[in-house]
Amino acid sequence: MGLFDRIKRVVGANLNDLVNKAEDPEKMLEQAILEMQEDLVQLRQGVAQAIAAQKRTEKQYNDAQNEINKWQRNAQLALQKGDENLARQALERKKTFTDTSTALKTSLDQQSGQVETLKRNLIQLESKISEAKTKKEMLKARITTAKAQEQLEGMVRGMNSSSAMAAFERMEEKVLMQEARAQSAAELAGADLETQFARLESGSDVDDELAALKAQMLPPATAPNQPQLPPEQTTTPKSNEVVDSELESLRKQLDQM
Repeated sequence: MGLFDRIKRVVGANLNDLVNKAEDPEKMLEQAILEMQEDLVQLRQGVAQAIAAQKRTEKQYNDAQNEINKWQRNAQLALQKGDENLARQALERKKTFTDTSTALKTSLDQQSGQVETLKRNLIQLESKISEAKTKKEMLKARITTAKAQEQLEGMVRGMNSSSAMAAFERMEEKVLMQEARAQSAAELAGADLETQFARLESGSDVDDELAALKAQMLPPATAPNQPQLPPEQTTTPKSNEVVDSELESLRKQLDQM
């Protein structure tokens, strides 16, 4: 392969790629409809001109037929009057118009066929344009849907890797950590309460024991109906002081517990 052929192929490939990228489906559909409508206008003009030519040929043909009939009557009239020469001239004029009429009839038949063909083509083109417009609207709707879907997918892909999504994940992690700290604090608070109540329970046992010991150390109460006897004078003041001193020492020991 020659160098110029390779260059030509590369240039052609690049141009095709540029054209493909530049083609907007919606705009291309609009342009196609516009070109078809322009063709329709031209075809209508052609049909109108063909019909006008057919009408002219038809009029010329009818005029030729009228001339033929006229010179036929003139020839008959001349023979009736005995003028054979004049009748011959009338028949010659008739033959001229007969030849013209034959040529016009051939042209008229051809034009009629062309007009009918143009009319069928016109109807077909109008039908194609109507069908193309319907397809254009359907394709435009599909293009819009495809673009929206592509845009949505792009947004979803962007959200999966964007900083906004990462920020949401970080906030979620912070919320989870805060919930965990709150739960831990609640558990510690519950543990402290249990410890305090355990202390209260242990302290009540000591208080009860202390109260019982105090009750044992106190002198027995006298019965309400029993007469009180006068205190015996068996103990000496010195012994009472010793007992009081021991009792006071015991109380101090209990208070220090």
